[in-house]
Amino acid sequence: MKIITENRKARHDYQILETFEAGIQLQGSELKPIRAGSVQLKDSYVEFFNDEMYLIHAHISVYQASSYNNHEPERKRKLLMNKEEIRKLYARVKEKGYTIIPLKLYFKKSMVKVEIAVAKGKQKGDKRESIKKRDVNRDLARASRRDR
Repeated sequence: MKIITENRKARHDYQILETFEAGIQLQGSELKPIRAGSVQLKDSYVEFFNDEMYLIHAHISVYQASSYNNHEPERKRKLLMNKEEIRKLYARVKEKGYTIIPLKLYFKKSMVKVEIAVAKGKQKGDKRESIKKRDVNRDLARASRRDR
């Protein structure tokens, strides 16, 4: 598994409850920029239309060497999963406060996959608390390394 890009902001802004792997439907001119790492998942999310899932606002840069029929950088892209999994995720999102966000985009064998997560948004106080925990753990790790 080769990670192409990660949505680092997601773990800061959301509490991750459950993760899933999904395929993604791409156009021909999108694969070269993905291989080059010209992808951003920062403000992207997943929406449901007609029993299908779509990745919204994921930015895949335009491939400069491509011809006139290039792709739109922030078009909605269909995510590929079993119908049963899609229904399960849809039921979770119908609950108040839950959303689905992409965490990673990566290659698995020769296929591009997206790791998506059911998440709940953190409040400002929750974000501060997670920052404090991270700092305390970092300080403890430093202290234990010094004591050796």
